[in-house]
Amino acid sequence: MTKEVLISIRGLQIGEDAANEEEFEQIETICTGEYFYRNGSHFVLYDELMEGFEEPCRNMLKFREKEFSQTRKGPVNVQMVFEDGKKTMTSYVTPFGNIMMSFDTDVIEIEETEDLIKVHISYVLEANCQFVANCNIYVEIKAKESADKTP
Repeated sequence: MTKEVLISIRGLQIGEDAANEEEFEQIETICTGEYFYRNGSHFVLYDELMEGFEEPCRNMLKFREKEFSQTRKGPVNVQMVFEDGKKTMTSYVTPFGNIMMSFDTDVIEIEETEDLIKVHISYVLEANCQFVANCNIYVEIKAKESADKTP
C-alpha cells in the first residue's frame, strides 16, 4: 500500500422501527489521506470538513485483527473503539454538549490486498444508555495511484 490513499467510509444505521431499506440511514465520506503500517497496526490519517463548521476535523483510523479505532479531533472530539465481541464506551464531545456512547461490536472483518484494504464493522449503537440503531461501517482504503487509474 502506498502512503497516499483514497478513503471511503460508508455507514449504515438501521433503527428499530425500520421496516424496509428506505428507512435505513446511509452516509458516505470519500477523501484522500495518508496510510502507514507500524508495529502490526494499520494507520490512516485524513481531514474531514463537517457541515456547519469551518475548521476541519482531523481523523485517525487505527486497526489490526479484531480491533478498530477512530479518533477525531477538531470541532468534535472522540475516540471510538470497536473490539470484536466486546462493548466499549466513550464520550462524544461536541460544541453543543457531550454524549455518552457505547458500541457493542458483533463483527470486525478485514480483507487486505496489495493496493486495497476493506474493513467491515457490525455493532449496536447506544447513546446515553438508550438503543439508537444497529450499525454497519464499511471502510475501503485504496492506493491513490491505483484509484486514479480506475475508469
